[in-house]
Amino acid sequence: SMKQKMAMSRLLFMFLITCGSNPSLTPSAFKLVRPATPGGRTNFHNSILPQILISHGNDIVLYSKISSSNDNDEMNMTDKRDKNWLLGLCLPLWVAYVSNQWSRSSIYYLVDFSDRGAPFKAMNVDLHFSQAQYGILASIAFTSLFALASLIAGVASDRYNRKVLTVASAGAWAIATLGTSLSTSYEGVLVWRILMGLACAFSTPTAYTLLAERVPTSKAALSSSLYSTGIAVGGALASLSIILDTEIGWRDTAFTISLFAFGSALFNLLVLEDDPKDLVLDVVKDESSKARITNTEKSFPVRNEVFEILSPTPIQLLYLASFLRFCSGLLIGVWSAPYFRLIFPDNASEYAVAQAAITASCGIISSLIGGYIADRIKDNGESVSVGRQLWVPVAGNFLAIPCWYMAITSVDSFQMAMVWLAIQYLVAECWFGPTISVLQASVRQKTGGTAQGLFTVTGALGNLAPAALGFFYEQYTNVGPEELTTLLVITVCSCYALSAILFGASAVSSNDKTERAKIS
Repeated sequence: SMKQKMAMSRLLFMFLITCGSNPSLTPSAFKLVRPATPGGRTNFHNSILPQILISHGNDIVLYSKISSSNDNDEMNMTDKRDKNWLLGLCLPLWVAYVSNQWSRSSIYYLVDFSDRGAPFKAMNVDLHFSQAQYGILASIAFTSLFALASLIAGVASDRYNRKVLTVASAGAWAIATLGTSLSTSYEGVLVWRILMGLACAFSTPTAYTLLAERVPTSKAALSSSLYSTGIAVGGALASLSIILDTEIGWRDTAFTISLFAFGSALFNLLVLEDDPKDLVLDVVKDESSKARITNTEKSFPVRNEVFEILSPTPIQLLYLASFLRFCSGLLIGVWSAPYFRLIFPDNASEYAVAQAAITASCGIISSLIGGYIADRIKDNGESVSVGRQLWVPVAGNFLAIPCWYMAITSVDSFQMAMVWLAIQYLVAECWFGPTISVLQASVRQKTGGTAQGLFTVTGALGNLAPAALGFFYEQYTNVGPEELTTLLVITVCSCYALSAILFGASAVSSNDKTERAKIS
């Protein structure tokens, strides 16, 4: 075709320039590497764009962007993605994310700081640790390796097979959960909690970059929202762990959760689409040297990628807003269960069922509605305008403030407290899909994993908030429900408000960028 002839002309032109600038090179010194298609074919595509990026001495680094199939194959693959992204990608990744959230959140429901706590059902009573130690265990211990590993996971997802990363990480947190069930001391649980943070860090960067690359752009926010419902379902299962805890004890409950985690790893191994990385970089030396091949992505330093991602003001504001939003969510996740069990000790089982129903139903509905609205309100085909999707989390955060206040202060009625908690989840959990959609649309595809890793780091740092609350809670002379109520109202509502303001600032900044781009 004419396009293929033009591509070959560009290749020949770059070859002549290279030979002219390096007389010692001969045509036989060059080797063009073409990635094989799944069927074993190696075909040129009209998108061949060779560039000489490095030229020093006799060493030439030749980059070529080469498709692994012809036009018809690519069109067929697009059709296949449209049909299979839900079952072949989103479903197995979602199952792993549910397991991730259940494993890491179950500890919130296996403690009991009331006078009725028993060693069989309460980990803190069995292993003899305090509220402050619980705050560390539930947040900082998990975060200690999770933060660093999140960035590493993001970089790895841009470079290595993401199916392998997903399966390996799920197996690792399954082992950590199993180890927790067998622990006989606080220090033992602490070690397994740290290792769990390391394993869980690899879940979201691999998943969100796969979805961003393989899901149609018209469904980008919806797919992210669908995947993020794993938080709600995993959280619901964690809530129901109270019932398991009552029947079989905290150790067997943790063991049961580890079995589900092992199952999620196996399910992804069998169902998740493969993610091979094509080799498209050829390093060419003189005739006395051997050619070697590496991945194109490996030539970009991680530090430069991070600086590139964080340089735009809208992205800086988005990350800061996300950090505060994570703080509010984690404060609720870590402390709401101990709080409501402390306020309503006679309704422990009812609370477990109510929390599970609220998290699963209201959390999922809110997430899906948020993703749907975000896809509807963005400008088609203009990635610089997707910042308007951030008005969804702005609205959700502001609406969540009075709902949380009513839920946490309805101390005279368990039913009213649960009603307001449900409304709070319904309005607040719409933020994740739009935020991820904006983030992934604002960075290069090859840095999407690193950007997602940085986003996960903000969530990891948000774990400092529950630990800080636990520290201040213990400073009160008379530790009781009133003090915890005050702390939860002030901290959660403040984080919601500041996050909403910063999300709005990011949206406005993105719109300003859009207008300048249109004018220019």
